[in-house]
Amino acid sequence: MPGSAYGVKNRGKASQFLDSKGFGWLLEEEDMDQEDLEPLLEELDIDLKDIYYKLRCVLFPLPQLGFNRHIVRENPDFWGPLVVILLYSLVSLYGQFRVVSWIITIWIFGSLIIFMLARVLGGEVSYSQCLGVVGYSVLPLVITALILPLFKAFHYVALLLKLLGVLWAAFSAGSLLCVQELQQKRPLLLYPIFLLYIYFFSLYTGA
Repeated sequence: MPGSAYGVKNRGKASQFLDSKGFGWLLEEEDMDQEDLEPLLEELDIDLKDIYYKLRCVLFPLPQLGFNRHIVRENPDFWGPLVVILLYSLVSLYGQFRVVSWIITIWIFGSLIIFMLARVLGGEVSYSQCLGVVGYSVLPLVITALILPLFKAFHYVALLLKLLGVLWAAFSAGSLLCVQELQQKRPLLLYPIFLLYIYFFSLYTGA
């Protein structure tokens, strides 16, 4: 086509001009490496299907529902719990942006405390496993925080929802972290986990 020939001719002149000025490299076309073409999620080691499955395992902690819940502990990841923590931080803001960094700090150091307690009690768990389980198990608090404003006028109903949310989160985390070695010492680990989620929720309620 004439237009195409004209374009090629113009590009040829442009290339020659840039070459003469030492800027020919601007028009060079390099083949992208195969790694550059890989999806960003794969580069960051983010598996959305895996995260979605783990979220369902946390939301439905009863073994009768058939979920392989141990995958949350046995195959820990960082991005899923971080997203849950950030979601909880967002619903907890109310103009207090300092809450975001504080919730993340409580997640990191609270998980460290739970990890140390579990190890002292004889549990074979790693810090990354505690970090993942504690982070994912904040999801019930996110859901509770979202529906709580609907019952703000009903004090006792709201109080019951808060308690159920904390129990839901604590049970979900405790049932995953109380491995076989800790079955006889479950209360010793469940109690600090319960206190940790009470503190998490207090950052939302301001209690």
